[in-house]
Order: sequence, then C-alpha cells, then structure tokens
Amino acid sequence: MCEDNQTKVSEIHLLGVQGLGNFKLLFFAALLLFYIAIVTGNLLIILLVSTNNNLKIPMFIFLQHLAFADALLATCVIPMMAEIIITTQGKMSVVGCIIQMYFYFIFGFVQCFLLAVMSYDRYVAICNPLHYILIMNRRICFLLGYGCWVTTWSLSSTEFILIIQFQFCGPSDIDYFFCDFGPVMQLSTSDTSIVQWLDFTYSVLVLFCALTFIIGTYIYIFIIILKISSSTARKKSFSTCSAHLISVGAYYGSLITIYVTPSNEISLNINKYSSLLYTVVTPLMNPIIYSLRNQEIRQALHKKLKKIAVR
Repeated sequence: MCEDNQTKVSEIHLLGVQGLGNFKLLFFAALLLFYIAIVTGNLLIILLVSTNNNLKIPMFIFLQHLAFADALLATCVIPMMAEIIITTQGKMSVVGCIIQMYFYFIFGFVQCFLLAVMSYDRYVAICNPLHYILIMNRRICFLLGYGCWVTTWSLSSTEFILIIQFQFCGPSDIDYFFCDFGPVMQLSTSDTSIVQWLDFTYSVLVLFCALTFIIGTYIYIFIIILKISSSTARKKSFSTCSAHLISVGAYYGSLITIYVTPSNEISLNINKYSSLLYTVVTPLMNPIIYSLRNQEIRQALHKKLKKIAVR
C-alpha cells in the first residue's frame, strides 16, 4: 500500500524524445515509414513461406517465426512511440505499461531462441548433410519452432506475475519511448530486488547461453567448411550461413549496447536511443538481409509478383 503522503499512480507518462522542435513531423514520418516497411517486409516473408512449397524447409520455417516476432515487436512499441512524438508525452495505464513490457520481452527473447535454433539447423545441414532430412523432419521443426515461443512465454510469465503486484506511488514519468524493464523498476515503490535478480538470471541464461551455443555451432561449421577441398563448395556452404550470421550480429550488437552499459545518466540516454535502434532498425534488417542474400526468397518473390502482374 502507498503511504499517507503518497498518491497511488494509475497512469504512467512516457516522455520519449524531448526538444525535437521543428523536426517533430519529420521524425514522425520517418518512424511511420520504418514501421510500414517492417510490417510489410516481415509479412511478405510469412506469406512467401506459407504459399510456396519450395520454401517449406526448416531454415525458412524458422525464418517465418522470426519474421512474425519482428513484426509483433515493432507493433508492440512503434505506434506508441509515434504517438509520443506527436503529443510530446504519451500516457498509459500502469497495467497497460506492464502488458507492453510483457509482450516486448516475449517478442524480443523469442528471437534469441529462434536464432539459436537456426544456427543448429545450419550446423546439421553443413556438418551432417546426409542425415539432414531425417534429423530436421517436420515434427522436429514444429517442436523447435513452437518450443521457442512456449519457453519464452513460460519464463516471462513467471516474472510478470510478480511485477503485476508491484505498487507505484509518487513519480509517474519515464524518460523512455516505451515501458522497458529498467525504467519501470525505478518507478516502482515496491521491493524489486527479487524480480531484478530473476530478470538478470533469465537474461544470462537466455542471452548468454544462446549466444554461446551459436558461437559453438559456428566454430564447428567453419572447421568443416575449411576442410572442404573445393573453393566453390566452400563459398556455397558459407553463403548459406551469411544471412543468419548478420542477423545474429545485429540482434546481439543492439542488445549488448542497451543492457551492458553502466547505469549512469549518460548511459541511460545512450540506452534510450540504442533501444530505438533495436526496435526500429533490427526488425527491418531481417527481410532486407534474407531478400538480398537468399536466392530462394528472391525467386519466390519474383514468381509471386509475376502472378500478380498477369492478373
């Protein structure tokens, strides 16, 4: 309960970007264009994989899950971010803020599991190609893909059952674009030590263990590729991994910038704009990366556009 001299907060104010001035509409337009591109690009990947039999293989099935997570992550954050830019200050109920944070965690963390699963798929394809169809069969793909979502949902739910019980008394301003974990914990007047410890444990287990697994699989993949005598075959083997490696670099690069910097005032400002990179730029990169570097995606898109043109 709040003390006698404190008022229970029912509404949280997101301050977003201050001092945009005449650039407010330009920033809003750029953000809107980014959002349209993110949703269109990722939905296009989902559509192509769903309707093209040539793309119904493990790598593209996992890419479809990743595109779904990217589109939902952007939708969870960017519309509210755009509203804050226009109105200067966004208002959200405490429950709504926690719900946004909950889904932001799910859509963000599930990408971590999916990238690890995709690295395992590349490991099997390159290091054990003769048994690839047997190992990565439809049942295994289903379990791995949806297992990522179930695992992320289970971990996030246990943490947010505790967070929903927190009290918020006194200050109600968050100098951020959306309801992220750190700023919300600073606003709460409850004892957040258990939840912060739980969040740190989950972050280490999910992010660090997944990254270690990805690095381990790629070390083994590179060893196998280097043993291939034909330079053409080596180049072809490496090209099947390049798009995934770029995605991993973009994902972990932005997360490390956000969550590994010290918690002083300057670093909090850096984190705010790094989170903008993570929520706006990173979800847009996967459709671009896989469209440019994957021949099957380009061919499927060309066929789809050709059919539309004929109609």
